[in-house]
Amino acid sequence: MFQDLEQLPPDAILGLIAEFNADSRTDKIDLGVGVFRTAEGVTPVLDAVKAAEQRILDSQDSKAYLGTAGNPDFNAAMQSMTFAGSVDDARLVTVQAPGGSGSLRVAASLLLKAESNAPVWVSEPTWNNHVPLLGGAGLELKPYPYYDTERHVIRTDAMLDTLRQVPKGEIVLFHACCHNPSGLDPSDDEWRAITEVLVERELLPFIDMAYQGFARGLDEDAFAIRHMAEQVPEMIVSNSCSKNFGLYRDRVGSLSVLAADAEAAARIRSQLSYIARTIYSMPPDHGAAIVATILGDEALTAQWHVELAAMRARILDMRALLHGALKETAPDHDFSHLVRATGMFCFLGLSKEQVEALKRDHGVYMVGSSRINVAGVTNDNVDYLATSIAAVL
Repeated sequence: MFQDLEQLPPDAILGLIAEFNADSRTDKIDLGVGVFRTAEGVTPVLDAVKAAEQRILDSQDSKAYLGTAGNPDFNAAMQSMTFAGSVDDARLVTVQAPGGSGSLRVAASLLLKAESNAPVWVSEPTWNNHVPLLGGAGLELKPYPYYDTERHVIRTDAMLDTLRQVPKGEIVLFHACCHNPSGLDPSDDEWRAITEVLVERELLPFIDMAYQGFARGLDEDAFAIRHMAEQVPEMIVSNSCSKNFGLYRDRVGSLSVLAADAEAAARIRSQLSYIARTIYSMPPDHGAAIVATILGDEALTAQWHVELAAMRARILDMRALLHGALKETAPDHDFSHLVRATGMFCFLGLSKEQVEALKRDHGVYMVGSSRINVAGVTNDNVDYLATSIAAVL
């Protein structure tokens, strides 16, 4: 049965992890894997998470199924954190999903059921996994201009011009904040201009928010979603709790759908329940219970806000630190986009050959596009990193 299966190449990031782990150099640097790290290179378990887990351990009295929609307290908390009352709750449906990736996959199935021929427009570039998650589900993906690789800015005019030509009723995928891989986000005024085009062209916004709280703050990072929700009849929002709660391996996400009215919301809820049942039946409980516990307790929420702010500050500090170091080692090159971008990711602007030279000659690991995870930068390695980058320019 399986003798004719094609051998697929390894995932680029997973392959990079294997190479890094096999490298015996003590000064090697990993800028590829997309997880937050402390100054010590550790991806921590947040104190708020530990406290919530202890409460769950002490109080949980059953492991029975919660249903296809998952934890209702989690869903309510995520819906509130995402929309903050910007729209009538009767028009909203929120369900738990196995991480942000699971949320995207459920959304893809919903879109295929609603309109199987409607393509999804995605930014060029976009997160690599958008292609297998959405395209692999059967959706047609089309690119719209987003990132200028020469000037390291958003191609706002080209993006708006393209969206004005998109046929009515089609779907446009956006990153709410901390665009992956570029790190560059539209300003609030640019989001307003984008929303005007969506309304004019009757396009469906599909927003992936994997990093709420990592750019400017929890409320500021949800600006695009809340503004659009006030203007459009329908939208989709995919959330992840991997980064802002540090729950990577617990696979915690949610999917929210804004419907035209309460009756449509009820129909969508039934469809989401069916889709979840046919893919994974029930979402995992532990991570969602953690988030529900934190967001349901004033003291734990305050503690989490402090820890989230610290993670955001570290990323901003490392951007500034690397930018300053590169100004010293490579003064003829402009790396100002490092401090104009937000979140964990950005492009260095290196060629594939330069990226390979960094890995081969200096033990500095990043994906071939020169996208780096800024959280891999530390006070201890920044000088070596900047010197290595200058050496390959």
